[in-house]
Amino acid sequence: MSRPQRWDAPFGPDMTDAAVDRLLARPEFATIRAGRFPSHAPLREILRHDTRLVRFKAGDLVVREGDYGSSAFVILSGTLRVVLTPGLPRELLGRRPARRRGWWQSLAQLWRSRRIPEVRDTPRAAPVTRASDGDTTMLRRVFLQDVPAILDAHKTAVLTEGALFGELAALGRVPRTATMFAETDAELLEIRWQGLREIRRFDEGWRRTIDEHYRANALRAHLRATPLLANLDGPAIEQLTEHTLFETYGTFDWHVSYKRLHEEPAAAAAHEPLIARQGEHPDGLLLIRAGFARVTAKLGNGQRTLIYLGAGDHYGIDELYAAWQTGQPAALETSLTAVGYVDVLRVPTHILEKNVFPQIPPPPRRFAAAAARPLAADGLLEWLVDERLINGTRAMLIDLDRCTRCDDCVRACGATHGGNPRFLRAGATRDHWMVTHACMHCADPVCMIGCPTGAIHRAEHGGVVVINDDTCVGCGTCANSCPYDNIVMSVIRDARGAVLLDAADREPILKATKCDLCEGQLAGPACVRACPHDALQRVDFRDLAAFGKPS
Repeated sequence: MSRPQRWDAPFGPDMTDAAVDRLLARPEFATIRAGRFPSHAPLREILRHDTRLVRFKAGDLVVREGDYGSSAFVILSGTLRVVLTPGLPRELLGRRPARRRGWWQSLAQLWRSRRIPEVRDTPRAAPVTRASDGDTTMLRRVFLQDVPAILDAHKTAVLTEGALFGELAALGRVPRTATMFAETDAELLEIRWQGLREIRRFDEGWRRTIDEHYRANALRAHLRATPLLANLDGPAIEQLTEHTLFETYGTFDWHVSYKRLHEEPAAAAAHEPLIARQGEHPDGLLLIRAGFARVTAKLGNGQRTLIYLGAGDHYGIDELYAAWQTGQPAALETSLTAVGYVDVLRVPTHILEKNVFPQIPPPPRRFAAAAARPLAADGLLEWLVDERLINGTRAMLIDLDRCTRCDDCVRACGATHGGNPRFLRAGATRDHWMVTHACMHCADPVCMIGCPTGAIHRAEHGGVVVINDDTCVGCGTCANSCPYDNIVMSVIRDARGAVLLDAADREPILKATKCDLCEGQLAGPACVRACPHDALQRVDFRDLAAFGKPS
């Protein structure tokens, strides 16, 4: 067989030569110098394989605030509306409102529990959505039925032909910051992340536009939110905002290859792109904007993992500050590699020396404690990073020495969720610890990317990843994207136990099911409360000190 190639599966299978010619004639692309693109990624082929034409009817939601997207859009015709703060109600976005059960409702669950799993009210089994004409994905969309009333009740801004939007969320894998819907029938060009990356890399105009959008809308806030820089004065922040560079490392869709690579730790480590190398001299402070990175130090012929960095962390400050104080170059004492995917902001050294170092006290040595850690303790951290469990903020951890396999946790979960447990008491193990197949409510929730109706989303309080059963269309996108196999597509039934079938093809209707951390339950996760031996806890792997301690 031939080796699979990047463009074997084009983003828009209906992109023809005529469609590409039409795009190249538009002002958004006509100024791009195609000769600057390499032979392996020519502009014409990027447009053919990494873009698609999508049409929206008036009222269709294009992007939703809080969604995680992997593509940007250019308006080719029509007008869109951007909903300004405070935004649309959650129910209009296809999400369920937060509801907290009272004491009586909690008690009523005891006698309302069904013997038949996954029972649904038939009228609510299928969401009110529609397939838009020209949508090559053939997925249904949420739409707004009374656009004039929404325009009267909410502050909005207009986007017209030629506008580019969504690129910041696509390149940084961060939530969309606003909801946008079609005010009129509209045609948009959707550009997936890979193509957007290439156009930005080889065309100065697009790179300048995207960078200016980020500087204007998000960079200043990110710098202010970084503790190291929080107390800088206004002029210093402006200098950092003007000169900071944007970089990405690794694979945006890392979850696709994760299942194969994590079976081979050596192969997985080899696939971690190098960001900074031990022994070399740094040329700027690195701020982690999204994703994860691994800090390592040489140990014999190998590398020792000291710590991992996530969004909000920084790297290189120790050596840069020491060089500024002494006037002598200081080499990096550690290396930095991308774990899956990482989005980095680089603040140049001369900007730090002029605007930052004079205003901050000597920073503490960040990795000294990790380097002094006994080697015997390294195995746990290596395992968590290699298995990507560092992504989990509410992972289910079981102490196998205390667990008697009584399954009280499983039964309690089933009783709370309509007769069907939302986790499997099995999973990755190390020593006497097991991380079960239960939703970890990840820091980087790749399961949200591509959901057509916004059914899978973060809850308003606590950031728990939940699914709105009413708007889930059973497409399986979230289940296929989850790197940990923690989402299951379940067959649903009516009150008599009969499988609900689609009227069109007579196939069973499926719904995505997973742990929702018993959102709405007064006492929290039923699995934790039901364990008679305190063997089970929910942990945030960003806090390694909490590993193995009682909840």
